[in-house]
Amino acid sequence: MSESVSDWFEFNQRHLVAALGQVREALERHAAREPEEAAPRVAPPADEAQAGRPRPALEVLCERFGLSGFERGVLLLCAGVELDASFAQLCARAQGDPERQQPTFGLALAALPGAHWSALSPAAPLRRWRLVEVAGDSVTRSPLRIDERVLHHLAGLEHLDARLAALAEPLRQTGELVPSQRELAERLAAVWLQSKSQLPALQLCGGEGDDKRAVALHVCALVGLGLNATSAQALPSNPAESDVLARLWTRESALGNFALLLDCDELEAGDAAAETSVARLIDRCDCPLILLTRERLRTRQRPVITADVAKPTTSEQCAAWQRSLGAEAAQLNGAIETLASQFFLGSRAIGAASQEARALARADGEETRGGLAEALWDACRAQARPRLDNLAQRIEPAAGWEDLVLPAAQVNLLREIAAQVRQRATVYERWGFASKGARGLGVSALFAGASGTGKTMAAEVLARELRLDLYRIDLSSVVSKYIGETEKNLRRVFDAAETGGAILLFDEADAIFGKRSEVKDSHDRYANIEVSYLLQRMESYRGLAILTTNLKSSLDNAFLRRIRFVVPFPFPDAAQRADIWRRVFPSGVPTEGLDPLRLARLNVAGGNIRNIALGAAFLAADAGEPVRMSHLLRAARGEYAKLEKPLTDAEVGSWA
Repeated sequence: MSESVSDWFEFNQRHLVAALGQVREALERHAAREPEEAAPRVAPPADEAQAGRPRPALEVLCERFGLSGFERGVLLLCAGVELDASFAQLCARAQGDPERQQPTFGLALAALPGAHWSALSPAAPLRRWRLVEVAGDSVTRSPLRIDERVLHHLAGLEHLDARLAALAEPLRQTGELVPSQRELAERLAAVWLQSKSQLPALQLCGGEGDDKRAVALHVCALVGLGLNATSAQALPSNPAESDVLARLWTRESALGNFALLLDCDELEAGDAAAETSVARLIDRCDCPLILLTRERLRTRQRPVITADVAKPTTSEQCAAWQRSLGAEAAQLNGAIETLASQFFLGSRAIGAASQEARALARADGEETRGGLAEALWDACRAQARPRLDNLAQRIEPAAGWEDLVLPAAQVNLLREIAAQVRQRATVYERWGFASKGARGLGVSALFAGASGTGKTMAAEVLARELRLDLYRIDLSSVVSKYIGETEKNLRRVFDAAETGGAILLFDEADAIFGKRSEVKDSHDRYANIEVSYLLQRMESYRGLAILTTNLKSSLDNAFLRRIRFVVPFPFPDAAQRADIWRRVFPSGVPTEGLDPLRLARLNVAGGNIRNIALGAAFLAADAGEPVRMSHLLRAARGEYAKLEKPLTDAEVGSWA
């Protein structure tokens, strides 16, 4: 404990003892049946009431809760019994009953000066803020007890109320805000400092919880408040329980001098019960309050100031990287700009990624520019990954360019897609295309072809080439029959992916991208809205979004015009199928007598070829033999049966 804190603690204790001594004198006069005298107001000794010294906890509490002199005396009477054993005996003597050692309101009315009956009404501060509790049915004869949290506060010991500790998360400032966010925090702090009556609640909207929390912490620091956070998901739905919780938070805020941060980011849109609980707490919690929301919430009574917390700009991210990396940043020519263009990280995440990258680079013994740059890239991917892992399937890319068997035109298109993603920083930021507007900055592609023609493999190749995470989203599971649910599901995916610029692979685009239908009812109208929303997010998504379809003919031409790349995946001809057979077996697989040209007569796509090869490998392994044509024939028959296709003599007659 520092000397200044220790000095205040001793000062607070002397002040409390002096205040308790005054109440003791009033009790002793009442016990001796002496005439009541007005007790002088307790004040700290003259030599200790120095300017700048923190005030005693008792006096601050009385001021914040608006206690009268008599209410102050009742509070001290209850505290005295807990802090001094002789108080209990004095209470018994003053009440003329050795068994009644607890203070009562009747005793306080009789013994303390300035008594008034309203002091213990449910709406008065003592009971409204649960400073004291009546332990029984009789207002005057039931024992009074001071709340434990309040008792510790008077003694100078601070901790969260036990009923709130499990719900609360004390927040501490970590890292610096970027300039745009710092300016926003200063503006909001000025609103609070200039408020004359009830403080308006602050509502911070946007996608990144870390950025919003950092802004909230800075606002509180500017106005001299701490910050405790709780989740809106923990709020009770019962109105009575909600009212108790609001009072406890209000009391705790006054005792601990902090604001409450209510995190509503995880609330499901349209959850009426949860929104009602949030609105009730906002209106009844009379303390500095900050809300974190993705979408703006409507409140009933309390005024709310709403602000959007934007993600750091590319230049702000570059500056944060420079601060975090220090001298090492000079060795990374162009790498920092590429990181800032690809990943949307706040100062805190940038600091964590920098530490992780340094550790990775040194562990690998690579102190070169390339080693650190690659480690930074991987660390950024890891920082951006957790939120999206809960919404989509992450695919670990294993295929490379050498695994693709496609016509040259398609391969060139895929390489052009990779080049556009790779050079985003140059074209959008350095050359200024981003300044012309956010629309159209995303790279969108449609992969069209029959099942098994390599659409997913091509996405893997791009992810491996660009060293980005690949997430597969099944559009057939995202689309909902309930109005508005599809857009909500898509928004969650894109919002989560923005941080890391991951490659998004939307399978089964036909489920949402059918021909635009004539609007006959509300469902048709909302179906068209869903399509428009997806296209809008793809155009503004600063990453690569890929749609796959087996039926390109089912897509509306108006939609195709808004997609930057359309890559057709043709059914492989015999020469391409032979090439696939040559590459399908890993180098460790023992083979004997395989003829790719004969195998190429099987009229199936690459995905089916892989299934046949895999099935044959299991058959050979079980027989303890190398993979032979006979194994492939058995596996082919199983695959054709699955496809409900006949295996013709033209396909296998020469090698069956």
